Amino acid sequence: MEIPVIRNVLEANEQTAAQLRKLFAQSDLLVLNLISSPGAGKTSLLERTLTDLKDEFVMAVVEGDLQTSNDARRVAATGAKAVQINTDGGCHLNSAMVLDAVQHFDLKATDILFIENVGNLVCPVEFDCGEDFKIALLSVTEGDDKPEKYPLLFNLSAAMVLNKTDLLPYVDFDVERARRFATHLNKDLAFLPVSCRSGEGLQAWYDWIRTAVTAKRAA
Repeated sequence: MEIPVIRNVLEANEQTAAQLRKLFAQSDLLVLNLISSPGAGKTSLLERTLTDLKDEFVMAVVEGDLQTSNDARRVAATGAKAVQINTDGGCHLNSAMVLDAVQHFDLKATDILFIENVGNLVCPVEFDCGEDFKIALLSVTEGDDKPEKYPLLFNLSAAMVLNKTDLLPYVDFDVERARRFATHLNKDLAFLPVSCRSGEGLQAWYDWIRTAVTAKRAA
């Protein structure tokens, strides 16, 4: 009896995601959906990105979390506009939530919209939010077998950002093993090791974003 219910929920989500995708396309807006475990560094990556690229792009953020507006305040401190969505225990954002949130933005005056999803490697992957690309974020404080354990995220993502590389000397994490698992699932996956603390690798991430913005505008 549960299968039809799940299918109906996903189908309704897809319908709203299609509305979002049309809305974003009309605005030439690049939309990136950041998905990771809690504590992997989504907000830290956003803080660096919003700060370092603020002279190039107008950016906005939809912040998803179970409770509090802590992350939205951190993001807003960079000067970017942010809207907080509290799911009150829900494990993911869905397209209806995002559609409500983006009413607060001038989409035609925005170049990039980041969706910071709820910390979870499973549920957020299932729910299309109208994004152009999913971005998988993994940190070296997690297991290097995460791509093998949670294959759908890495299979559907356009890029994998490996965060906290400054901690590699202190943790048991095999970068090549993680890369091998991830790219075996998705041969087109961009693999981007970074440290938000030191700044190492961030230029490659920024170049990836620049290329994606250019492609969206040319589409």
